[in-house]
Amino acid sequence: MSDQLSGVLPVIATPFDEEWEIDATQLEEEIDWLFANGADGIVVAMVSEILRLSTQERMTLNALAVKFAAERGPVIASVGAESTKTAREISAHARDVGATAVMVTPPLLAVVSAGQLEEYLGAVIDSCDLPVVLQDASGYVGASIDVDLQASLLRRYGAERLLLKPEAEPLGQRASELRTATRDEARIFDGSGGVALMDTFARGIVGTMPGPDLVWAVRALWTALENGDTARALTISNPLTALISMVPGLDGYVAFEKRMLVAQGVFTSARMRGPVAYAIDPQTESFLDAQLALLRRAVG
Repeated sequence: MSDQLSGVLPVIATPFDEEWEIDATQLEEEIDWLFANGADGIVVAMVSEILRLSTQERMTLNALAVKFAAERGPVIASVGAESTKTAREISAHARDVGATAVMVTPPLLAVVSAGQLEEYLGAVIDSCDLPVVLQDASGYVGASIDVDLQASLLRRYGAERLLLKPEAEPLGQRASELRTATRDEARIFDGSGGVALMDTFARGIVGTMPGPDLVWAVRALWTALENGDTARALTISNPLTALISMVPGLDGYVAFEKRMLVAQGVFTSARMRGPVAYAIDPQTESFLDAQLALLRRAVG
C-alpha cells in the first residue's frame, strides 16, 4: 500500500464558515481543485490547523477528506496528539473511515525522554495496520526526533510500513543522514512548502508535501525534476523559493496559503481560528500578489 505514497501530496487548508465551523462545501471545492492541478493525493496535517481543532473535528475533517478525495489518490491523516490514548483513537478512526495512511508527530507541549517517545510512537504505529509517516515537524513546532531513533523504528517496522518526513534544519542534510542511517531503505518525504525541493529531490526523496495553494507550481517543478530538466526546474524553483522564504512560522504558512487560495478563487475567506501569531498586512498582500504573478509566468 505504501507504494501509492509518492509524488506531490499537498496538505489541505481547512476553510471555516462565518460560525467558525469547518466549511464542507469549500473543502470539497478545494480538494477538487487540488486534484485538477496536479495533486497525486492529499494530506491532513499541521497547516490544516489541526492544533486548533477538537479531537472530534479532526476526525470529521479526516472523514471529509477521504470522502471528497473519492479514491482519486491516497489520503494521509495526521494523528499526532499530546497523549498516546488520543493519538491511537484518531489513528484508528482514520483507518476506519478509509484513510490510506496516517502521519504521526511527537507530543508538542513537552520534550519527553527518548524512551517515552519511542513508546508513544510505537503505540501509535501499532494502533492500525496502515502505513505510517513519521513527521519531525521541528522546523515549525516541537523538538527534533533523533536520527538513530527514526532508524531504529524503521528497522523495527520496515520501510513499507514506516515512512519519514524530516523537517529539522538543514532539510537536505537531514534527509541524507536518514538515508545513510537506514542504508538507503527509508522512503522520505520533503516538507516545508517545497523550499528545498531541488536539494531534497537530489537526495532521493519519494515525494513532497507542500501547502495547497501552489500545488500547480510544485507539480510543475516535480515533473521537471523527474524529467531531468534542470533549467526548467530552476526557472520554477527560484520564484517559488523566494515566496516561501518569506513565510514566518506555522501561522505564517496558514495565513499565506489561505490568502493565496482566496486570490485564486478557491476560497471565499482566509479565516483562521485564533488567537494567531501572525496576520498579513496590506504591504504583504501586495508582495504576495506580485510573487504569484511571477510564479505563474515561470510555470507558463
